[in-house]
Amino acid sequence: MLGGGEMFEASTLLYIHVETPLHVGSGRNLGAVDLPIQREVTTGYPMVQASSLKGRLRAEARPPRMEAAEFKAIFGPDTADNPSEHAGALAPGDAKLLLFPVRSLAGVFAWTTSRDVLARFRRDARMVGVGVDWDLPPDGGATEALVSGNRLIGGGKVVLEEFAFDPVQSEVAGQIGRWLANHALPATEEYRYWRDALPGRFAILPNDFFRDLAQLSTEVVTRVRLNEKTKTVERGALWTEESLPVDTLLYAPVMATSTRAQNGARLEGRQVLAKVAGLGLARVQLGGDETVGRGMVYLRWGPLGGEA
Repeated sequence: MLGGGEMFEASTLLYIHVETPLHVGSGRNLGAVDLPIQREVTTGYPMVQASSLKGRLRAEARPPRMEAAEFKAIFGPDTADNPSEHAGALAPGDAKLLLFPVRSLAGVFAWTTSRDVLARFRRDARMVGVGVDWDLPPDGGATEALVSGNRLIGGGKVVLEEFAFDPVQSEVAGQIGRWLANHALPATEEYRYWRDALPGRFAILPNDFFRDLAQLSTEVVTRVRLNEKTKTVERGALWTEESLPVDTLLYAPVMATSTRAQNGARLEGRQVLAKVAGLGLARVQLGGDETVGRGMVYLRWGPLGGEA
């Protein structure tokens, strides 16, 4: 739970599993990629800013899916109305990276993470009152990958992209992998295969190597715009675009206050989160490239802070 005196009354975690390549852009860039994805300034880890996430939740919750008075109280008035009337009651945070899929010599691909990422996840989970019953693994060597089982081991090494790691069997890695499979991946029947597979394909990498993979192993595609008459590429209409790969797992803290509408629906913070989580939102489209089928994600809401 958030401590007494805090402005937020209720909180939870929202897990976001990427089903088609996800491009939440940061605008034009002078680097090698014309349209890069959003990244944290200090770490370079991919992220989705809170404003993008809240905008998508707002769009999905619009009437008639949600009763109009409750929608206005939870998300705030539309800009075309009187946006200064009152603020909304829902406050998502930035969606941060938790698991990053990387091509593997054995096992097809690995879900990778690092002690740095896991430590930040534990801190964020504690902030919103969500229990995590595992500890961080001990700090491994600079070329070691902590794994559970032999699924990712080929030729005595864990080979991810061009990096080769010495495998170290870790009971803690298995515990974390199972926890993530049971609590973070979608709980539906169609995801049973992936929940079963995650612990065996789970690898905890050295912090620096993980950072490099998260920066250099995203999907980059070249796109063009055609002239409608000639069906040739328009002059200057060739660009590269970065996306998070399929099976990336993100998480975001989501908090709520009591609604502030003077003459509208009156809801406490826990009721606000229950209303939004109870909409049944599962697959939604996030970010750009909606017309080419990108940005499909699966949402899983965690328990309210303090609940099992």
